[in-house]
Amino acid sequence: MQPKRILSILLCFALFFTVSCGKAPAQTTPSSGTTVPETTAAPSPEEQTLKGMTTEQKVAQLLVAGIAGTEAGEDGISAVTDYQVGGIILFGRNVSDSRQLTALTNQLKALNGDYIPLFLCVDEEGGRVSRMPAEITDLPSAYTFGNSSDSSLLTELGRVLGAECGAFGLNLDFAPVMDVFSNPNNTVIGDRSYSSDPETAAWAAALVAGGLRDSGTIAAGKHFPGHGDTAADSHTELPVIDKTRGEWEQSDAVPFRKAIQSGVPVIMVGHILMSSLDAENPASLSHTVVTGVLREQMGFDGVVCTDDLTMGAISDAYGIGEVAVRAVEAGCDLLLICHEAENLKTAYDALLHAVDSGRISEERLNESVLRILSLKAEYGLTNEPISVPDIDALNRKIEELLP
Repeated sequence: MQPKRILSILLCFALFFTVSCGKAPAQTTPSSGTTVPETTAAPSPEEQTLKGMTTEQKVAQLLVAGIAGTEAGEDGISAVTDYQVGGIILFGRNVSDSRQLTALTNQLKALNGDYIPLFLCVDEEGGRVSRMPAEITDLPSAYTFGNSSDSSLLTELGRVLGAECGAFGLNLDFAPVMDVFSNPNNTVIGDRSYSSDPETAAWAAALVAGGLRDSGTIAAGKHFPGHGDTAADSHTELPVIDKTRGEWEQSDAVPFRKAIQSGVPVIMVGHILMSSLDAENPASLSHTVVTGVLREQMGFDGVVCTDDLTMGAISDAYGIGEVAVRAVEAGCDLLLICHEAENLKTAYDALLHAVDSGRISEERLNESVLRILSLKAEYGLTNEPISVPDIDALNRKIEELLP
C-alpha cells in the first residue's frame, strides 16, 4: 500500500476517534444502560408571571389595604390602580346593604382590570364578628357551634360562611378562629373560640376550614401562636404570654398543628409576645416564631398573613414602615394595612427601600410573591363581576344551621 494511502486512512481514523470521544457522555441508568435525556422542568404560569413583574409590583402584592367608605373612593382607587395591591379588606364601615356591597366588590374588580386578581378579604366568623349586610341572618358564636359535637354541622358552618363571602364576591375569609379560650378574662377572643379544650377547638376549627374550602373560599386560621390565653387586647397593647414551651405545645399549638395537617391555606400570625418562643419580639415580627416554629418545625408551607399592622400593639412601638419590613424579614407573606391611606404609602415605601438596599433580598421577596400568586391560582380568583345574590336563598342556608 502506498505511504500516502496509509497516511490518509490513519488521519480519517484519528478524526473519527476524536469526534466520538469529544462528545459529552450520555447519562445512563446504572442498571440498564438506557440513555436518559437531560430535562428542565418548565416554569409554572405563576413563576412566569413572577418573572415579568417589577419590584414595585412584587412589593405591592404583599399588601392588603383597608379603605374608608362604601365606595372605592380615592383611597381604594389609589390602592388598586396606583399601588396595585394584592388585596383589599372590608369592614363594617364598608357595608350598608347587599346591593351596595356587591357594587363595591365589582367596582374594585373593575378597577383592577386584567391585572392579577385581588384578594377580597373579610373577617366573617359569625357571632359578634360579622361584616354581612343587615339583610343577612346572623349566625351564633363559634363557641356555640364548638359545643355541639356535630361534625357535619361544623363542616356546614364553614360552607355557609363561604357562601356568605362568595355571594358578595369576597374570596378570603379570616376565619376560623383557632385560639383556645383558656383565659376567662380574655374579652377579645372569648366566644369567638370554638372551645376551651385544645382538642375540641382543633377538631371544630379544622372542620370549619374544610367547609370553607368546599365553598371555594380561602380560609385563614388565626391567631398564631394563640390569642386565647391573653388578657390584653392587641388592638391597643401587646399581650404577653408566659407559659412554657411544653404548656404551649399541649394547648395553643394543638389547633394550628391540626390545621396544618388538614391543609389550611393561610395562617394569620398575631401580635402576641409568647416568651417561651421568642422573649423579645411579637410573633408577627419574629423570625424564630414564623420561620423557625411555624414553617420549619410545624411544617406549614402556605401563606402566612399578619394581623393588622396598624394595631397599637406593634405600630406604636416601631412605626408602620419598620413593622412592615420586620414582618417580611420574619417570614410573613401577606401584610394587612387596614386603616389610613398614609399607612399604606409608608409601608409600601419602606418595603421598596428595604428591597433596594438589600435588607430584604430579591429571593426572599420572590418567595412570598410566588406563594401569593399560587394561592390565587389554586382558588381560581378572577376579576369577573358578580350579580346581586338571592338573599332569601342565602338566609335559608343560614337558618338551617340555627338551633
